[in-house]
Amino acid sequence: MKPISRREALGRVAGAVALAAASPVLAATGAASRAPIGIGMHSYGFQWRAAKQNRESAKFHDALTFLQYAHQLGAAGVQVSIGDNDRAYAQRIKAEAEKHGLYFEAQFQLPKDDTDLDRFERDVRLARDAGATVFRTACLSGRRYETFKSVEEFRDFSAQSINSIRLAEPVLKRHRLRMAVENHKDWLVPELLKIVRKFSSEWIGICVDTGNSIALMEDAMKVIEEYAPFAFSVHLKDMAFAESPDGFLLSEVPLGRGYLSIPRIVETLRKANPTVQLNLEMITRDPLRIPCLTDTYWVTMPNAPASQLAQSLAAAKQHNSTTPLPRTSGLQPAEQLRLEDEHVRASLAWAASNLRF
Repeated sequence: MKPISRREALGRVAGAVALAAASPVLAATGAASRAPIGIGMHSYGFQWRAAKQNRESAKFHDALTFLQYAHQLGAAGVQVSIGDNDRAYAQRIKAEAEKHGLYFEAQFQLPKDDTDLDRFERDVRLARDAGATVFRTACLSGRRYETFKSVEEFRDFSAQSINSIRLAEPVLKRHRLRMAVENHKDWLVPELLKIVRKFSSEWIGICVDTGNSIALMEDAMKVIEEYAPFAFSVHLKDMAFAESPDGFLLSEVPLGRGYLSIPRIVETLRKANPTVQLNLEMITRDPLRIPCLTDTYWVTMPNAPASQLAQSLAAAKQHNSTTPLPRTSGLQPAEQLRLEDEHVRASLAWAASNLRF
């Protein structure tokens, strides 16, 4: 496969999304203009659950109504799964996005093997019909340190992931859709970069999650700097720490309330790829336990330097949150929905006021 330059890989986009269109007022958050960021579907886990249960409190129930709700909130676009729908439905998404000057990014799974290629190609076609030029995917749905019990298990996962990407690449090329593989608490920076460079394809890049790699003892800013040249999409999130006996607790928090320098992160990513879309991923949930002081945590990372652990623990201590981390356990469903929506609105308002590009 012919290698391509960074400029070629990141420049083959239909064009920048028009963000200067008239936008609604974010009355609930006080912002008076459209936020320069969109919303990833995982910002609304409780809402999607309510939709699946057909509850009256659900604000949206599919990709199209999610896009419409994001527009009401003043977001720039969405990243969401189209689901099991047809071409006519996908074209409605495209028409709705174009009507309001929004972007649309798709989301679906890699092909598991040869027998899954028909499903994968159908998803690719639907994404293109919906107007997407990029889709987000992940190799692992869980977390490395919870999923794998041995180095051998992780090696098998790695081989399977590479095979899935190998199967996907010709389909992506045929339909001209770019794939953004997320750093989903699975890959360390050298591992994911090795995979992307191995394929050296204009259709394979990274969905840079600004918080996930902290759980693997990697410095957030260094991760972003390494991944930025290959960024096809972004999960933008702010993070906060709390102390824990076996390591630390880690939480997404509304933009501007955590310890990450969001303006610097955005500047770094957009300098590398000025057209990359920033999808808010504000997951409202209980804090994640990062048990980095246990032996089992390190099973698949036996060669990690001790300095990596020391630096991460020092960062957690230095940035230990002065306010309680968000929690949803014990809340009534209506309160979970309210808190989730409040966090998204607060993040959009912060972005509208603090991010300029």
